[in-house]
Amino acid sequence: MRRTVVPALLLALASVGCSPPPDGLAEFVAFTLPDTSGTVVAARGGEIVHCAGHGLADREAGVPATCDTVYDVMSLTKQFTAAAILELETMGELHVNDRIDRHLTPVPADKRTITLHHLLTHTAGLPDTLGDDYDVVSRDAMLTEAMAAELVAEPGAEFHYSNVGYSVLAAIVETVSGLGYEEFLSRYLFTPAGMTSTGYVLPDWDPDQVAVEYDAGGEPHGRPYEHPWAADGPYWNLRGNGGMLSTARDMFRWHRALLGDDVLPAPARAKLFTPHQPVPDSAETYAYGWGMYETDLGRVAWHNGGNSWSLANYARALDTDAMTFWVSNQAYRDDEWNLEDIEFDLTMGILERVGPLSGR
Repeated sequence: MRRTVVPALLLALASVGCSPPPDGLAEFVAFTLPDTSGTVVAARGGEIVHCAGHGLADREAGVPATCDTVYDVMSLTKQFTAAAILELETMGELHVNDRIDRHLTPVPADKRTITLHHLLTHTAGLPDTLGDDYDVVSRDAMLTEAMAAELVAEPGAEFHYSNVGYSVLAAIVETVSGLGYEEFLSRYLFTPAGMTSTGYVLPDWDPDQVAVEYDAGGEPHGRPYEHPWAADGPYWNLRGNGGMLSTARDMFRWHRALLGDDVLPAPARAKLFTPHQPVPDSAETYAYGWGMYETDLGRVAWHNGGNSWSLANYARALDTDAMTFWVSNQAYRDDEWNLEDIEFDLTMGILERVGPLSGR
């Protein structure tokens, strides 16, 4: 899953525009978004303050986008993988400082010093990808190729964003828990959070509920699971690092769960959002499955995800308990617009308009 970063200069200039945007949240979203389709949700604490679809989830069938439309959330999947690792640590089944050869075998000599912490923070030195997201690759084949790959840096030395690393973490979730990756997430994260519409194949979605993705020319590319998938979800170039399907309402439920102990106790939540590794050429410091920013709103945890057709962004203002998730099933229009260009302004503008809880 492709991901974009926000340069430090853009962070500094985020509020500079050609004309002042509206103060109202819904008006700001309408003002900022181009003529595309998708869904936006915003919350203050445990309450939704805005949730609305824009345009069509399926243009051929005329199905509108809503708060309950199912989208590929792409690299936002990584925060679920990170939370699963911390859940296993809470259970006493592993520790983030474990070397991977404690949980996987065989591990060659050049990779034996890689720890789970390195994988979580993209500092393991593994490459970004091993092939196309939809290549037919089993878990064992992915691990064999990952262990044979040439390191791009010594473990722990540098930040190199690695989808491969998060697929390796998903494999460790399976080997340590004895459950399938999605089954573990469903049992220990999604069900306690009330997230009934999030997963790879376990939720019982109506096909009309799942958004079709569109390219920059407006041509349809089907629903995520209409690409090559295994019976239990995407193949292993994608599993654990991307490809999770969810709704805006469920992403709000994830935020609400992270406000308390529903899925992770306080020490584990603190680890999830502790900044560890500066991201080169960016104002971001990477935590565990989240990027961290210092802003005028205080600490903001966020992550985005993209592919050739869609873009999603999820952000939580940790000091005000504001949250937003937005996603589009057409992120690009030839010679007209690219949602990556407005990504930070849109996200921060929503959080600013949500504001803090009363008394904070």
